[in-house]
Amino acid sequence: MKDIHKHYTQDELVQLAQSLIKIPSHKDVPNREKEAADFIFQYCKDQGIEAEKIPVEGERSNVLAFLKGDGTGKTLMLNGHLDTVPPYNMTIDPFGAELKDGRIWGRGAVDMKGPIACMLMALIALKRAGKKLKGNVVFTGVIGEEERSEGTEHLVKSKLHADGAVVGEPSHYEYAIGHRGLEWLEISVKGKAAHGGVPHLGINAIEKAAALIERIRKELYPKLKERYNEYMGPSVMNFGVISGGNQPSTVADACSIKIDRRYIPGETVESVIQEYQDIIDAMKSEDDDFDAEIIRMPNNMLTLDHLYLMTPPEDPIVFAVKDSIRETIEKEPEITRKRGWTDAALLANYGNIPTVVFGPGEISSSHTKDESVSVEELVDAVEIYGRIIEKFCGIYE
Repeated sequence: MKDIHKHYTQDELVQLAQSLIKIPSHKDVPNREKEAADFIFQYCKDQGIEAEKIPVEGERSNVLAFLKGDGTGKTLMLNGHLDTVPPYNMTIDPFGAELKDGRIWGRGAVDMKGPIACMLMALIALKRAGKKLKGNVVFTGVIGEEERSEGTEHLVKSKLHADGAVVGEPSHYEYAIGHRGLEWLEISVKGKAAHGGVPHLGINAIEKAAALIERIRKELYPKLKERYNEYMGPSVMNFGVISGGNQPSTVADACSIKIDRRYIPGETVESVIQEYQDIIDAMKSEDDDFDAEIIRMPNNMLTLDHLYLMTPPEDPIVFAVKDSIRETIEKEPEITRKRGWTDAALLANYGNIPTVVFGPGEISSSHTKDESVSVEELVDAVEIYGRIIEKFCGIYE
C-alpha cells in the first residue's frame, strides 16, 4: 500500500516505538510482559482496533489485534514478541528510548519493540484509510520468545488459523524463509573427589570433560562442516559454558559442558543427541573411569522442539514479502541466511502456517549494549507490512 504514509505520521510511529521501549519486559521484571501487553491492548482499543488479551502463564498474556475482512481472502498473521533480553551492562539508558542521530536507542528497539510498532501502525493506517480487506489480519504479540517461547507455543496449540505469517525479527531489508533448528544440551561429566595432595585417588571430571571436548572437536566438527543448506547455512555447534570443581585443592568430582547446537534439514533432534552419545559411549568403552550423560536443557523450550524453519520459496507469503520489500526499496531483496532461531519455526512446524521472517533493523544490534533502530527503517517497514497485507489478504479499491 504505497500511500499508507498519508494515514499516520512519523512522529506518531516514533512515539509508539518509544512508549514500548520504555516498558521493561525482560525476565527479571515482575510479571514480565504484563505491562507491555496491557499497553498494546489499550492502544489498539483507543485506535478503534479490535483487540484481546489471552492469559498464558500467571499474569503474562499474549495480546491479539484484528483487522477483519469479508472472508473472501487469506488470513495473515503478523507475529512479534513482547519480551526482551535483560539490559545487562548497557552503555545507554536501556529504557530511555532516546531519539538521536535518526535512531531510537534502548533495549528492544530492534528486538523487537520497533518492529511491533510498525506492525501495529500498519493496521491502524489501513483502518484509517478505510480500506476494505478481503482476508483477515491478526497481530499476535507473544510472551517468552527469548527463552521458552511460551506465547507462540500457546498460539499454535490454540489452533489460531492463518494462511501465512510474518515474524518481525530484524532483517534489514532482507527476508528469511529458513533458519536452523536449536537445541541446548548439557553434558554432565562425573568424577570422584579426592584431596589435591593425592589426586591419584580421585577421578578428575574436568580432565575427563577436556578430553570429551577435544574428541568432539576431532570427530564431530569435520562432519558439521560438510552439512549445508542453501536457505539457512551450515550446521554448527558452540561450547557455551563449562563449569566444574569446588576449589583448587580438591579433585573435581563433576564438570558440566553446555552446548548450543544449530541443525539443518537432514538432521533431527534425535540424530543430534545421538552423535554426542556415540562419542560418550566410545569413550566409556575405552576408559573405565569415564562417565557422562546428556541432558536436554529445560530452559530452551516448553514442550515443543525448536525445529528448523523451511518455508517453500514458491509459497504465496514468500512472494508477498519479497515483492513488498522490492517495491518499497526499488531493488531486489536478498534472502538472509544468518538468522538465529525464531518463533517462525513453531508457527510453520506446529501451526502449519507458512512463515517468513522480516522486520526493520539489523540483527547485529540485537541484545547489544547500545541497541538501536533507524527511524527510516521503521517508516519503510510500515509501508512494507501494508503492502504485504494488500498482496496477501487482498484489498478492495
